Amino acid sequence: MSLKLIGRPLAPLVERLARLSSLDDADREKLMALPHTLRTVGPSTHLVRDGDRAEACWLLLSGFAYRYKITGEGARQIVSIHIPGEFVDLQNSLLTVADHSVQTLSEAEVAVVPRQALRDLVLANPAIARALWVDTLIDASIFREWVVNVGRRHSRARVAHLLCELCLRLEAAGLSRGRRYELPMTQEQLADAVGLTSVHVNRVLKQLAEEGLIRRDRRSIIIEDWNRMRDTGDFNERYLHHDPQRLAAP
Repeated sequence: MSLKLIGRPLAPLVERLARLSSLDDADREKLMALPHTLRTVGPSTHLVRDGDRAEACWLLLSGFAYRYKITGEGARQIVSIHIPGEFVDLQNSLLTVADHSVQTLSEAEVAVVPRQALRDLVLANPAIARALWVDTLIDASIFREWVVNVGRRHSRARVAHLLCELCLRLEAAGLSRGRRYELPMTQEQLADAVGLTSVHVNRVLKQLAEEGLIRRDRRSIIIEDWNRMRDTGDFNERYLHHDPQRLAAP
């Protein structure tokens, strides 16, 4: 992280967007100057509720959060997991009503950015607009992969795929060491992310551990055999678009 960013609250956002698209010093400073309110919230705190009218966008600075939908019968489907540096509801900068809920997985620090301020910044700065556009497209790419994961992969592959994805996303954000990372999710939450029961998820995690693919230490996941884990999860990281050369501005 640049020394210019240390101690500045919106640094995780700037670092993330700079990995996705070319931003000069002026662009970075404008992002840093976005008006915002800092909040520290506990686990299981709702940041957004389905049906809320959008007045701000929530930027995750530390901790984890997830988006979810509830069926008419009350079943929950987790549709994405978010890590520091990500807006958890960027669509609310333009859409007026939230169509899903967002809840924290762990204690988290968030920045609440007025949506009009974000819209004004984007309209006046093409490079920042491009970076947020790329961010939105990658978000959509991850959604597509999750649809395939829940709809077409078997249970072992679903769990392995999700664990591989989180490993690489946290690694790209500088939030993991090697193949070890924190995963503050209960087995029930994991089950709701992959469309299985918590009992089934527990069985799969035990199998992966017994076969030497992963090791668990409390809330930590250690991927012991990356190649086998990737094959088990039918995992191809292309959809994460982590290649900076492909994302560089023309």
